[in-house]
Amino acid sequence: MRHAVIVLLAGMAMCGAVAAQGFKFSNDESNNQAQEADRQAKVQSLLASPCRARIKNQKIMVLIGENSNGMVQAAQSSYSGHFDALNARLQGLGLKTYTQAQIKAQIAQAEIDAYFKNNPDAALSASKRLSAQYILRGLITSETGYNTVARVNQVTIRMNFTLTDANGRVLSQTQAENASYSGADTSGMALTLIGEKADEVVAQLYSDYCRAAGS
Repeated sequence: MRHAVIVLLAGMAMCGAVAAQGFKFSNDESNNQAQEADRQAKVQSLLASPCRARIKNQKIMVLIGENSNGMVQAAQSSYSGHFDALNARLQGLGLKTYTQAQIKAQIAQAEIDAYFKNNPDAALSASKRLSAQYILRGLITSETGYNTVARVNQVTIRMNFTLTDANGRVLSQTQAENASYSGADTSGMALTLIGEKADEVVAQLYSDYCRAAGS
């Protein structure tokens, strides 16, 4: 009898533990859903500006570089995933984008390098060669390190984006930042983080453009 009571109590304790864990997981899921809902609401609010007719079929060129230890790497073929993530969202707004092959065929790498060194003439020359009405420049800064507490690699990503028109006038500047633990593939995690933030980045650029066009 005593053994049966002990088994019963143990079973109740296990059920209680499972219930507690289930409640915790449910709360985590609810929090994640709430955060995602807030993020989507923010994006939709930024995209609510009524100026899509102005940018429909306008041409925009995306150029991406990465600042690593003070040196800028701007070989566009290194950022295919980042490039695609931004282009897909820009196309969703009605803009016409250029492929990396089109950019490479028309613009010399030396000119792209000069552009990322803040040479305004290089920017104007590049945009005119492709008849682009806008240029979106993305500069990625990544910092990697080892977290001694969690014993994993950690990568922090900062993205600085500048939207200019064909004459070099700055229409919008925005920044996104995120950090996450990762394994050995810190580059892959960086791409994941960019994908998570791309909606908000493009929406902010669009909203800023609409305000600038309205003024």
